[in-house]
Amino acid sequence: MIIRIRSRDGLERVAIDNPLATVAQLKSEIETHLRVPTHAQILSTNRNLLLAKSRNDLNRFTDMSDPSARLSSSKVAHGSVVYLAYEGERTVAGPDSRRAGSFGKKMTIDDLIAKQMRVTRQEKAHCKLVSFDRDAANVFQHYVNESLAFAVKRAGFMYGTVSEEGKVEVDFIYEPPQRGTEDILMLLRDPDEEKLVEATALGLGMRRVGFIFTQTISQNKKDYTMSNAEVLQAVELHKEGNLKEWVTAVVKLEVNEDGRADVHFEAFQLSDMCVRLFREGWFEREIQEEVDPKLSRMKKDVVVGGKDTRDVDNDFFLVVVKISDHQGPLSSTFPIENRNSPVTMKALKNHLDRTKSLPFVKRISDFHLLLLIARFLDVNADVPALAACVQMQATVPEGYQLLIESLATAS
Repeated sequence: MIIRIRSRDGLERVAIDNPLATVAQLKSEIETHLRVPTHAQILSTNRNLLLAKSRNDLNRFTDMSDPSARLSSSKVAHGSVVYLAYEGERTVAGPDSRRAGSFGKKMTIDDLIAKQMRVTRQEKAHCKLVSFDRDAANVFQHYVNESLAFAVKRAGFMYGTVSEEGKVEVDFIYEPPQRGTEDILMLLRDPDEEKLVEATALGLGMRRVGFIFTQTISQNKKDYTMSNAEVLQAVELHKEGNLKEWVTAVVKLEVNEDGRADVHFEAFQLSDMCVRLFREGWFEREIQEEVDPKLSRMKKDVVVGGKDTRDVDNDFFLVVVKISDHQGPLSSTFPIENRNSPVTMKALKNHLDRTKSLPFVKRISDFHLLLLIARFLDVNADVPALAACVQMQATVPEGYQLLIESLATAS
């Protein structure tokens, strides 16, 4: 039977003749054919093995740690994918090549550049940690779980702050106009609305810090962390964000050991090499159906694991970021923009009625409410000024208060 071995070097294959083979026999075949010493191998059927950052992380993957266990006990059969992690380096067999020279192949400038474009894993993220405001994260995941049932894709831009140490705090998520299907996420961005978002964020002392999107239930059956289409969309937004600590977050539904479905958040940075390849135009922007979604195709050969190739495993571009949570300065109880039901002034009235007991500045300390009000204010002066009152928790000028209350009663 043929076992597919996925490691940091890409996808390779080993053949085993014995249908009753054990983990030890598989490791022996890997050592013989892939040149990874048996003692250095950590095997698992869990793809998250390849995202492990430390020895402690690696040691958590124990499903194939018993060398005497049969492969069948881990549900490994012909065509199965087994994930391999190892420390150290190895020589990966590549195609025969001849030195360029008077008797060799002539090399163009493009050939020489490609030889220098080596795609390797980036071990450390620029972002030390991303912390999500609990309410903002919950409101986002609750909608995709309860209303969309993870059947179609959904996304948002994350806003917050970045510390000098590289810690990112996400305090609100803006959801732009969009259309999601099972496989495709199309952002129908509104430049005028985004100006209001940016002005509001400026007044709050925040900025855009990343992109968050969901994967659908059907994607759980696929053998990738992020698809080529997702990488392409994410790296384009990463480049636009122009922030060293920019974070890409993925939200998905996973079945746990008890058979129940849990919502999972994962955070990554796209590697410096990924951003560079995109900026310099190496990515094929039109994704062909025949290309495996776990691979990103380049316009020219790059060097991966000692091999020249145009297809790069997406995992090479992902750098794991640790996740935490916090209680931020804003509430997230006001209806969210650009969802199935439009946000009306009646929602504003209901919100203000519900929060009557609070100081006025507390009643409007919600980004989504501020965005609704911003449509009736001057984007350059009033929007950041009102948001600044919220940031400082200062008294809201009477003029703004009267305007907001009149908009609410106009419903």
